[in-house]
Amino acid sequence: MQPPTTLHRRLVPTLVVVFALATCAARAEAASLQLGPQLERVWNRVEPDETIVAWVFLRDKGELSTKAQVPRDVVSERSIRRRLKVRDPEDVVDATDLPLDLRYVAAIRSRVARVRQRSKWFNAVSVEATRAQLSDVMALPFVREVELVARSRREKLPEPVRKSATAAPPELGSSASNLHDYGNALNQLEQIRVIDLHNLGLDGSDVVVGHFDNGHRLLTHEVFSRLHILATWDFVDHDPDPAPAPTAPLAFGAHGIATLSILAGYEPGKLIGPAFGARYILARTENDASETPIEEDNWVAAIEWADSIGVDVTSTSLGYRSFDSPWPDHTWRSMNGNTTLITRAADLAAERGIVVVNAVGNGGFAVEPNTMVAPADGDYVIAVGSVDADGVRAGSSAYGPTVDGRTKPDVLARGAGTWLAVTSNTNAYGTAGGTSLATPLVAGAAALLLQAHPHATPLEIRDALRLTASRAESVDRLEGWGIINALAAHRYLIDAGPDPGSPYASRLARVVRDQVSGPGKTIQYKVPAPSHVTLRIYNVRGRLVRELLSTAQSTDEYEIHWNGLDDGGRFVGSGVYFLRLRLQPLAGPGRTLVDTHKLSLVR
Repeated sequence: MQPPTTLHRRLVPTLVVVFALATCAARAEAASLQLGPQLERVWNRVEPDETIVAWVFLRDKGELSTKAQVPRDVVSERSIRRRLKVRDPEDVVDATDLPLDLRYVAAIRSRVARVRQRSKWFNAVSVEATRAQLSDVMALPFVREVELVARSRREKLPEPVRKSATAAPPELGSSASNLHDYGNALNQLEQIRVIDLHNLGLDGSDVVVGHFDNGHRLLTHEVFSRLHILATWDFVDHDPDPAPAPTAPLAFGAHGIATLSILAGYEPGKLIGPAFGARYILARTENDASETPIEEDNWVAAIEWADSIGVDVTSTSLGYRSFDSPWPDHTWRSMNGNTTLITRAADLAAERGIVVVNAVGNGGFAVEPNTMVAPADGDYVIAVGSVDADGVRAGSSAYGPTVDGRTKPDVLARGAGTWLAVTSNTNAYGTAGGTSLATPLVAGAAALLLQAHPHATPLEIRDALRLTASRAESVDRLEGWGIINALAAHRYLIDAGPDPGSPYASRLARVVRDQVSGPGKTIQYKVPAPSHVTLRIYNVRGRLVRELLSTAQSTDEYEIHWNGLDDGGRFVGSGVYFLRLRLQPLAGPGRTLVDTHKLSLVR
């Protein structure tokens, strides 16, 4: 996928709208259109000359909808390899990877002021239009629904405090035996045990990390002297340069430089980030020139573009919650993992094998059932909160749970007094705070884990970070599972790997596809030593669907059938599921064995 190439450097006051276009069979005549619930609430209050920005989502993908098979080359080979961790070969690409019908796009373009972004996954394009123009667009037979694109103000954070890069680092651990001189970044990396992974030779090499922010205006900063950039795109101005316009104020793009330096910087003695050896995809998705700079259509376009290139991890320090009047806010009730478009896009990315890391938000002082921002509410998103140098939660760090009862944040990292690069000149450094600064630390740790465990799925990376964090035994709505421990997560993934002595092709379990009775799957597995055996089925969002077994078993080979029912006795839908087998030895402290398999259930 190539992003649009038209330049657009002038500021246009806009309202943002999404045209949701469902992927369904084309019809001879269009059904009557419905306004989306958010737009319907304000439709009659929109002034006639106000401009609206819209996606083009269609009822189908035109002639491409009739293709018997989706060609694999719609995404890169690297993307294919990553997806194969969570999908069967026959399902590695699907209709959501097909491009939009250009005739539909042209028809919409002729009726609106401007087309902004395109989305393959939602079969949509965002556009700018007046209410009259939108009414004209809704009359097109291939348009299904019109809905608002979420826009939000960035939460106001203190400006970075510039400090000397030669100041003595906080005393948390000795740097004498480390491979690198971290300068004032020592504390924030030692706190999450990233330095231990660096000392093992891990630096993020062979991992592709996507960094989405408000731009990258000073990539000539010394901390980026060895940064390996794979691809760049500005989704605000639609050009390859991820920096704001040269004439923009100096603050524009500064946040992106700060968060990227925390993640990927390498200047010994001054600042080193967790994943300084990774390759980077840089995307500008926020427009500082707008009063509502965070616009979800830019992020959706960016994640689809990064997916097609083959990104492994994404780090995003933005979120959606409050919008300007007359546009309705997302409330705490919207934080259910399924309401906002950006959250749905984040979960779709994870379902394609991408580890999605996002700030939980800085609304910790609000008094509501939850204060997180989308897409941190995503089922598969690793939502990051912040702590200070002593490990105490920052009061501004947002909290959960989600409306459907899931704990958020997932994990924590340093987001108070975090050491970073500033944009006043090419060798300036300082400190700042917020969950947006904790997020790149966790994303960098995830990149190191993927380097060491390239076959780990997003669920496995998330679980490794969660289950080895500081509060894993006392999870709560303020701190989640606690401060990550990258070294312990690495060891967890080693222990969770397949037993090399297993006769099951280096796996403990295998799934028999041919069934002898009814729908479901037959699972065969090996118990190499007397163990407590747990066998569970999860959906792609990490939710437990069915516990098939939890009992002690002796050394032997076993077989069990899953009939496609969940724990409530209901048939689950067709789709991808994960089987997790865990063997805890009954005698002594032996190695716990974990094996994970992907299942495709078709009804």
